Amino acid sequence: LLFLRSAAAELPSAPVEVSVCADSLEVRSGGSCDAAALPAGVSLAPASCRGLRRLRGEGLHLRVRLRCPPPAADVVFTLRESPKPNKNYIFYCQSCGDTVVEDRKFLRVLPLPSENWSNLVEEWCCHPDPFARSTLHPQHGDCFVGDTYFLLNSGNESHVPESPKSKENTRVICKRCKTMLGETVSSDTIKYYITEVIIQPAEGSFSPIPRSQFVQSVVAQCLLELSSAKSTFRFTIKGENGKTYILIWLLNSDTLLIESSGSSSSHNDFTLFGDILTPSSGPMGTWNAVKVLYQPCIQCRNKELADAWENDMGVHSLKFPSETCLELLLILDLSTTSLPPSLQCMNSFQVRNSFC
Repeated sequence: LLFLRSAAAELPSAPVEVSVCADSLEVRSGGSCDAAALPAGVSLAPASCRGLRRLRGEGLHLRVRLRCPPPAADVVFTLRESPKPNKNYIFYCQSCGDTVVEDRKFLRVLPLPSENWSNLVEEWCCHPDPFARSTLHPQHGDCFVGDTYFLLNSGNESHVPESPKSKENTRVICKRCKTMLGETVSSDTIKYYITEVIIQPAEGSFSPIPRSQFVQSVVAQCLLELSSAKSTFRFTIKGENGKTYILIWLLNSDTLLIESSGSSSSHNDFTLFGDILTPSSGPMGTWNAVKVLYQPCIQCRNKELADAWENDMGVHSLKFPSETCLELLLILDLSTTSLPPSLQCMNSFQVRNSFC
């Protein structure tokens, strides 16, 4: 789907001529010409063009098939990969770059069962829960990997509360920027959320990534991995306090998102990622993206739907710090409002494209 925002497209009565070529698309009207160029390696299939229409206040819409090479490996996906055994890693605070875990070597890196595994025990066993008193505590050389967090032995980490006496005291806070990084699970076990830390080999160095880009990329990758592994496409986003903030429905994972400033002075009206398209990056951006539908659940909105999803075994729950849930909701809302009004909703859900 391509939409063009231009002065020519907005004139109510001026005739408009649209030319579709393999490497560009041009709109001519009244002696002016607006062009939407494509990045290298991406081309259009002119014969597939259909659905051309002009909507007041939105410009021209049309549908045309894109041809592009397979996507390259994503940088953020590399950061999301689990640590490997027998290698040294450093955990950094994603927000400020402060060192959180200093040069730790993991002898074992083991996946954890999903968050709601204990709820399914009754379906597996015909006798009382044999795991009721069992807990998973990593040793110093262990790294346990959950859906949205890593479990580590706390060791001598100075930012870990020594004897938490309340839920608030279990929060693990960055010493420099005071961001919540995770929470203590027991006296010797700490949980770090994947949205709050960057894990890199000890021989490397911290590479900053814009916060909004990192959050949506990591969450998108998490949705992709879980949809592939568990064949589930509906998710509830919860805070560490157990409160539901967002309902997300994953539609597809093969969206190619291209933004071109073209030659129109009004291209910023519908820009998707204006904070990322800096002058140094040029007038064009290309991203691999997932398309999701979402509903906010703050301030008791969509409570009935949230309750129904809560009791649905086909819905997977993801937990992040509450502040990050609000960040994610803001990112979703900003992306939705960047789309033309006619494309912002689908069956009462709001539409969003997110990095992957």
